[in-house]
Amino acid sequence: MNRILPGPDYLCRSNFKKSFLPILFSSFLSTVLFSCGEKKDTFKKNDSKSTPTTVDVIIAARENVSDKVEVNGTVVANEFAELHPEVSGLLTFLDVPEGKTIQKGTVIGRINSADLTAQMNKSKILLDMALVTEDRLKKLIAVNGVNQADYDLAVNNSNSLKADMAYTQALIDKTIIRAPFTGVVGLRKVSAGSYVSPLTVIATMQQLNNLRIDFTVPEVYQAFVQKGSTVDVIIDQKGTIQKARIIATEPKIDQSTRNITVRAVLDSGAPSPGSFAKVLLNAGAQKSSILIPTNCIIPESRDKKVVTVKGGKAVFVSIQTGVRKADFVEVTSGINVGDSVVVSGVLFARPDAPVKVRAVKTLNSTKAE
Repeated sequence: MNRILPGPDYLCRSNFKKSFLPILFSSFLSTVLFSCGEKKDTFKKNDSKSTPTTVDVIIAARENVSDKVEVNGTVVANEFAELHPEVSGLLTFLDVPEGKTIQKGTVIGRINSADLTAQMNKSKILLDMALVTEDRLKKLIAVNGVNQADYDLAVNNSNSLKADMAYTQALIDKTIIRAPFTGVVGLRKVSAGSYVSPLTVIATMQQLNNLRIDFTVPEVYQAFVQKGSTVDVIIDQKGTIQKARIIATEPKIDQSTRNITVRAVLDSGAPSPGSFAKVLLNAGAQKSSILIPTNCIIPESRDKKVVTVKGGKAVFVSIQTGVRKADFVEVTSGINVGDSVVVSGVLFARPDAPVKVRAVKTLNSTKAE
């Protein structure tokens, strides 16, 4: 069988492929590396020429500040009590006039005391006999008819029975549930015929005259909550301001919150106990200070900062704050009158980075936003 050998043309094409493929691969690799290096250099060049951050500023100026502190309080009753029985037993009588005012000492419930009543009757009979014996021996001892020891024993027996009767009467009194003070009775919790114990709540009572407000303030304001001073209180949805007189303060400061508990008596009004109350504490006279919006402050672990614009660049400044209101806060140090304080675009500003001021706003316009 004859073998056909490749001709000169085939050999040339084969050698060309073997020599051209390595050159083609090297050229492709060089192009990729050059393109990556060019992109990297371009990124660095664009980063160095960053566009300025657009911000809005206010010009720091002095405003009138009233150092009035707002704290939350709670309306509490002048007197409050949960009515519990003193002993366990069957509730044989119950009279709870829900929502009505009852006088102090009114009987609202009785526990079954049949056994104690029987014990009391028995003691009365024994005491009558002991008194007769004591009287008889007293007449006999006057004529030396009996020994003094027999008479003393009869007197001791009479006194012992009297003590037993007093003890039994005390137990009977514990079966009677009475109103501890004059006030309004709440909702009845049990029914007659129920077995109750000292843990059972029969009802609640509250005294609704001379309502009180309990609130807490930071210890730095201790000098402004002295006994006898007055505070403004808002207890309705209309925002009506009423007066309350401070009657006492807790002598101990809470170690966890560093707050003082204060109690004041309302001069007027009849809110329900447990209602929310806003207490306005006048902690100083009106003064002039620099105010800035609260949302332009950057809180940090140890201090607070704001962004100011100086020479077309963002400058971060540490500040100290004072009185805080709903939308503004007083700056006691760190900012001077005339400084440009950034109020919008704070999150995009970087230290010493260029910024562009879009608008100069007023303090009231920032509140509207």
